[in-house]
Amino acid sequence: MRAATLRAWREPLELGQVADPDCPADGVVLRVLACGVCRSDWHAWTGADPDVALPHIPGHEFCGEVVACGADMRDWRVGDQVIAPFILACGHCADCRAGNQTICATQAVPGFTIPGAFAEYVAVPHADANLTRLPEGMDAALAASLGCRATTAWHALTGRAGLRAGEWLAVWGGGGIGTAALILGRALGARVVVADVVPEKLDFALSLGAEAVVNAASADPVAEMRQITIGGADVAIEALGIATTTVNSLKSLRKLGRHVQVGMPAGEHAIMPIPMDAVYSGQLAIFGTRGMPAWRYPSLLSVITSGRADLSPMIQRRIALSAATGELQAFDHPAPPGVAVITDFQS
Repeated sequence: MRAATLRAWREPLELGQVADPDCPADGVVLRVLACGVCRSDWHAWTGADPDVALPHIPGHEFCGEVVACGADMRDWRVGDQVIAPFILACGHCADCRAGNQTICATQAVPGFTIPGAFAEYVAVPHADANLTRLPEGMDAALAASLGCRATTAWHALTGRAGLRAGEWLAVWGGGGIGTAALILGRALGARVVVADVVPEKLDFALSLGAEAVVNAASADPVAEMRQITIGGADVAIEALGIATTTVNSLKSLRKLGRHVQVGMPAGEHAIMPIPMDAVYSGQLAIFGTRGMPAWRYPSLLSVITSGRADLSPMIQRRIALSAATGELQAFDHPAPPGVAVITDFQS
């Protein structure tokens, strides 16, 4: 199969033929229909993620068509079009049985702990515990976002912070996660403010219905956010994984506010100084989140298929596999609005 392989940190991905993946006994092999290029892939590309060993095929945000089934797999058949979360839980440990698949001790993570989907085919273990059928007629590029950015944002808002209608939601970072949080937050009835340093991203957020935006390069973005939200946000989403936005997110909350750490703190940001005085005096709640359990897909899909949330504006660039390196390099700097999705695996 054709794949893009990472052979050295920060070097262009090598395009070429590699062996087709073997089908796990409890899993499937998918022909990849689409795969997003995510900031988390950038962490892998830079060498900041300790789970990645070279050589490696990145890509964790994908959908595909089943082309092979393992002998122990029950629920899926060749030809099924499916979505897979990026955390592939075993499905039978105590955490999985309790519904907490994202903390499964033996989880597999395509693009990090196992080969990913910057390729024509990808193997998906534990298929019965993880796969969800692709809604009929859904654009594959959009469906790919249901493997990471849209699902992660949905779980952060509903499974962790418990965002309620009428509350103020502050989104720190207007990339893929931030855009998904904006769209889904509005679908939940929240009043959303987006902060970023890229004017084009702020304009994009306004076009998607943000009530206001904050240029975080200004003198005091926290004060501006608190003024807009009339004393502070009820919920703040940190969507970049860096110290500056984490501190700003915490300080932008009203008392009893809820901060959700969605951005991946890696490399130099793995350990951050945070304003614990603000946490203490404001009696703030801090939630970590990573992915979404597979059993929660129906709650998100119902919002999408009912028309309450249109996530399609997220998809701004449909690219060839050969363009993946350029998208990864773009994360070294403030990236353009929207997300890039690989839809052409032949060029």
